[in-house]
Amino acid sequence: MSDVSDLSNDNAVYRTLLESTRAIPWKIDWATKKFAYIGPQIEALLGWSPDSWMTVEDWAMRMHPDDREYVVNFCVAQSQAGVDHEADYRALTKDNGYVWIRDVVHVVRNEQGEVEALIGFMFDISERKKTEEKLLALQKELEALSFKDGLTNIANRRRFDASLELEWDSAIRLRQPLSILLFDIDFFKQYNDLYGHVQGDRCLVDIAQTLSLALDGPRDLVARFGGEEFIVLLPGADASVALKVAERCQRLIQKQAIVHAHSPHDQRVTVSVGVGTVVPDEHIKPSQFLELVDQRLYLAKKNGKNRVEAEPVTG
Repeated sequence: MSDVSDLSNDNAVYRTLLESTRAIPWKIDWATKKFAYIGPQIEALLGWSPDSWMTVEDWAMRMHPDDREYVVNFCVAQSQAGVDHEADYRALTKDNGYVWIRDVVHVVRNEQGEVEALIGFMFDISERKKTEEKLLALQKELEALSFKDGLTNIANRRRFDASLELEWDSAIRLRQPLSILLFDIDFFKQYNDLYGHVQGDRCLVDIAQTLSLALDGPRDLVARFGGEEFIVLLPGADASVALKVAERCQRLIQKQAIVHAHSPHDQRVTVSVGVGTVVPDEHIKPSQFLELVDQRLYLAKKNGKNRVEAEPVTG
């Protein structure tokens, strides 16, 4: 059986172990809400001396204002319920900086099951948070790139499909029209054969930029649909507005005057356009509407190219 000196030695060993770790140990008496102990490592991390940590109020006020309300309410609620928990927050340093902390809390109960004390460890997770923020920024960048056409820098087919789904649902709910313009560059294979694929890519980029300039609605979207096809989504636009936008796009492309020696249309690059308008409802799917617009484009090309085929489509 250990004597009193052995117990004292054990306590000294435990304290040494606790105070030699990078984690910062602490204990709070639940009845008084006062710190019974906090490791000396706290001063090296935050600048506040251990004896300045008197009550839970000191802990709360040394927390970033944006984190304080949520974290304090969460920890108090969990502690009152007697549930072990952890919380991440920004702890303020004495020189007005902050350090990301993860506080791991264990609730100590007495024999009656009442909360008696809280003991825990504070961990410096600043480097982990920096890594998480970098990964989050990278994820957002990758998501943005996944919705962007690599050549033209406008939206890609994936972005268009996602936008169409959202706008379709919105149009059903609000009972508003929705229009789509489908563009195809006339004689583009001949253009590539004559000028080469590098110049062909430049032509695609120029057309994409021109179509982008032709749009003025806050939710209007132009996307590369595939190959030399582009598509424009016009939420809230009726048939007359859609036709005007299509004609404006054609005028701007004609104004660009991209030389195409093998085109019968003034030896310039031109586009054929299919236009469709619908008031969506449960009787027509977006894919069916796209097929109808594609039929308009087919007619435009069949009827001589360099033209707009517009026919309102109702659901």
